Amino acid sequence: MAQMGRPRTFDRDAAVDQALHLFWEQGYESTSLAQLKAAIGGGISAPSFYAAFASKEALFQECMARYLATYAQVNDCLWDKTIAPKAAIELSLRRSARMQCERGHPKGCMVALGAMSAPSPELSEVTAPLTRSRARTRAGIKACIDRGIADGTLRADVDARALSMVFDSFLLGLSTLARDGVGIQAMEAAISQVMGVWDVAAAQ
Repeated sequence: MAQMGRPRTFDRDAAVDQALHLFWEQGYESTSLAQLKAAIGGGISAPSFYAAFASKEALFQECMARYLATYAQVNDCLWDKTIAPKAAIELSLRRSARMQCERGHPKGCMVALGAMSAPSPELSEVTAPLTRSRARTRAGIKACIDRGIADGTLRADVDARALSMVFDSFLLGLSTLARDGVGIQAMEAAISQVMGVWDVAAAQ
């Protein structure tokens, strides 16, 4: 049986990258099928789009998977126990800031910006992988703080949950700064300042 729609006239891998950038810039809900078709290029028809990607939601899921497997890896150092706890958090913040400011893709972090989507039940299901990624990063920050308490780097009476929220909220805030055009040098200086919070909680 002949396939619906005309043969593909586009590079599918490149098309996913283009769609990723559009979702990253605008979010899922604000990105229309017409915009996706225009970004993909090649004069792709609606039938060809659905033949290639099944649906807008399926394409978004594929784009999220690609983002989480590439750009979001900047925070994996939080789980690396060969890195000292404070150094792991600082490395995560600096890597994330550099990624969010680099050229070649939209500014900010797709995972953090996903938190700003409309909180409808349907949309929450669509963006669930981004929610889980934020939770994993939050857990990674707390794990570093727990390690710091366990190894005596931090005071035993430190509120690990509260301190982890300080670093997590700063990390999420980098996306707004990046979108507002704040440069990497200013972010790097701010990271140096916020890491002083760790020093205040350090064991004497």
